[in-house]
Amino acid sequence: MVAPGVLAAALDRLDGLPLPLAARELAQAGVPVFPCAPGEKTPLVASGFQQATSDLRRVQSWWRWQPHANIGVPTGAASGLVVIDVDVHGVNGYASYARAARAGLIQAPLATVATPTGGQHAYFPADPAREQRSWAVGWAGVDCRGDGGYIIAPPSALRLDGSRVPYRVEQVASGLVEPVDAARLRRFLAPPPPRRTAPEGPREAGREDADRLAAWLSRQVKGDRNYKLFWAACRLAEGNVPVSDALSALVRAEQSDFGEREITRTVYSAYRSVGAGDAHRERPAAPTHQAVGGFGRHASPRPAPASRGLA
Repeated sequence: MVAPGVLAAALDRLDGLPLPLAARELAQAGVPVFPCAPGEKTPLVASGFQQATSDLRRVQSWWRWQPHANIGVPTGAASGLVVIDVDVHGVNGYASYARAARAGLIQAPLATVATPTGGQHAYFPADPAREQRSWAVGWAGVDCRGDGGYIIAPPSALRLDGSRVPYRVEQVASGLVEPVDAARLRRFLAPPPPRRTAPEGPREAGREDADRLAAWLSRQVKGDRNYKLFWAACRLAEGNVPVSDALSALVRAEQSDFGEREITRTVYSAYRSVGAGDAHRERPAAPTHQAVGGFGRHASPRPAPASRGLA
């Protein structure tokens, strides 16, 4: 795990560097990296973030092979980073982030990075005393990237509407930064609902929930859609929505690289993990049709403009 001060110093040196030099800079600081597709979040190496390394020879070899590759960094214990991801796709994640900060759940971060889609990554040191898993609270517009996840690091860029839009370091802390209690933050943003027995009769409200989550999922850029699909399916299972209703709604998020087979497998996996009994009782027949975060650099935090929350 990289020391927070070393990590902050490395992030502070990334602006303006070509991608191969930025990847080397991070690796020299002890931050494990791996290459992702140019302009995208998809790993270029088998097993993705599990292959991340700080070995300079391997890192240099990867970026000689793909000099325009984006830089992936595993989060959690592997890198010493936990990242709070603020989203603005149909939600105002900045408002949720600010609400949590006012409640004392988020302190000043180690660094903040403006993301290409108008959101923000707030970097915090990982807590060495406990595991901090990745999670997503879609309706709040806030995700956590911890153990089992990864982020795209500056100066990587995404291709959006034909343009190359980079990740930009906005602020780097100069003093001590405390870890964020990600589990407590999640409970604040999405208090766990009480378990209840399935209601009798039609379940229109549950189907509306499934439709709403499917619409949110279809707006996600590729790279972590499968993780967000799993999260959405778990929420529907916890709400006693039949797996058949969940599938018929969530499969509408299907795209050319995100097919019905993958969606179906992930939904059933989520229902099994929650322990929803109807995941087996209501399993439909096999398908027959085809392809079923706003700070000033080296400054104290300032509120994000209201317009960012509407992007």
